[in-house]
Amino acid sequence: MKTPASSTLQDETYTTLRQWLSLGRWLPGERLKIKQLAQDMQVGEMPVRTALQRLVAEKALANIPNCGVTVPQLSRTQFDDILQTRMLLEGEAAEKGARNLSSADFKLLEELTATMGEAIRNHDVKGYLTANEDFHITLYRASGSAMLLSLIESVWLHVGPISNQLHQDPHVWSIMNDCHEDMMRALQRKDPSAVRRAIERDLFNAGQYLKTLCN
Repeated sequence: MKTPASSTLQDETYTTLRQWLSLGRWLPGERLKIKQLAQDMQVGEMPVRTALQRLVAEKALANIPNCGVTVPQLSRTQFDDILQTRMLLEGEAAEKGARNLSSADFKLLEELTATMGEAIRNHDVKGYLTANEDFHITLYRASGSAMLLSLIESVWLHVGPISNQLHQDPHVWSIMNDCHEDMMRALQRKDPSAVRRAIERDLFNAGQYLKTLCN
């Protein structure tokens, strides 16, 4: 029987691995080694093993015979399905969020947009992806829909590993922040529909390049 302490540790380990996966810490096809992950997180191997099993059950990771737990490689058909789902969910969350955004959240979005711009200039992929996630979560959380946010975060698990390859195309990388700047202008003039269109354009533009990296 799980003790409260062990249950909490397993949940924390799962949450951390889930976030790392969403942020693209690993590449598609990469094998995840339990011993190394346990060392990185300074926890025992059991909570890591349990967390990986949960992510396999969610199909965010794959358990390959004679290979172990790996990051899935998406086909173009799978990626198209995920992209369309993201545009539907995130477009809705962005429009709702724009209607309810507080002045404090607006200021935070401005700061995150500036941080992303700086990360692009410094070719800081990890910094960009972290600020980008914070930007989108801040906007979507303002929608007031916990269910919508949960669905979005679940979908992100499937695209995080491939998203950190956006910088490989200099043109795509150079325009990554354009849609965020468009969103800020739309928020400034209180135009939720324009915010939705900017989010959808952001996802679509990045998706066209990422799809070329799929099988």
